[in-house]
Amino acid sequence: MKNVLVTGGAGFIGSHFVKRLLRADDIAKVTVLDALTYAGTVSNLGEAFLSPKLQFVHGNILDTALVDVLVAEHDAVVHFAAESHVDRSLVDAESFVTTNVMGTQRLLEAAKRHGVEKFVHVSTDEVYGPLVSGSATESDPLRPTVPYAASKASSDLMALSYFETYDVPVCVTRSSNNYGPCQYPEKIIPLFVTKLLRGEQVTLHGRGQHVRNWLHAEDNGQGIELVLRGGVPGEIYNIGGGTDLTSKELTGIILRLCGADWDSVTYIPDRQSNDIRYAMDWSKIADGLGYRPVRDLEDGLAETVEWYRRNPGHWAPLLRHRVGVPTGTKAALVTGA
Repeated sequence: MKNVLVTGGAGFIGSHFVKRLLRADDIAKVTVLDALTYAGTVSNLGEAFLSPKLQFVHGNILDTALVDVLVAEHDAVVHFAAESHVDRSLVDAESFVTTNVMGTQRLLEAAKRHGVEKFVHVSTDEVYGPLVSGSATESDPLRPTVPYAASKASSDLMALSYFETYDVPVCVTRSSNNYGPCQYPEKIIPLFVTKLLRGEQVTLHGRGQHVRNWLHAEDNGQGIELVLRGGVPGEIYNIGGGTDLTSKELTGIILRLCGADWDSVTYIPDRQSNDIRYAMDWSKIADGLGYRPVRDLEDGLAETVEWYRRNPGHWAPLLRHRVGVPTGTKAALVTGA
């Protein structure tokens, strides 16, 4: 495959993946389709615009006509575009269903119509729901507990149904919690870092007992590229291998890196359906495709904090200015150098 369409490629994980793909000698063109809602910005792509291989299209995956035109021009689709923040899904579940389920279906329909070589649907470990012990495998049942996770589980099943029914060469990836530079400051790591750098208080839910696996976005990108190139159609691949931490343990590391102490932390009541623990078995992608995460958590977090320290011009405006692009917005095209 030489031409790859990446939806949501101006978002946090998507932009890391786009830069990775642009470095590949056998990729001729990477097209980013992004609606540039509040968490997506062209500045995430930054130096990627120096590449003549990059094409950027400002548009929405719900725009059927636009999606059809773009998919027809590409050999493969890597689908990141999604509403992704749990707290937002608790107050606006409808937008999560609309974007994550309906948007995915429209992309799949175009992929079916134009016969793409590979369709990689990017998902999350949250679809498995909470685990008190053990690790979820790809064959385990889905037990989402919040609207966000339910919308992703639904889109996973929609994607896999297009393989079973129409032979669309779909693969699904499910990763643990990602971190790294350029993440919008609403998830715990960028939120805490940006608050602490401004001398503000941070808040921990409950007693900070929730366990998450932390995976650098570059390691997730490695796994997704392996699935794009060698994943078996119809298969699901868990991408994990970072470090398991309670939210309190994670906060302790962030405080130290930001030069703050526990006086900066306030405990607040837990939110609705805050799953106590996520865990995945990622041996399938390791054994089958040779995936090996390489980023050390302490080093990765130190690098991430330093990026936020040095780049307030990137994230500070996001705290006050949000851009919403409604469905059907006319596409604007920008190409690389």
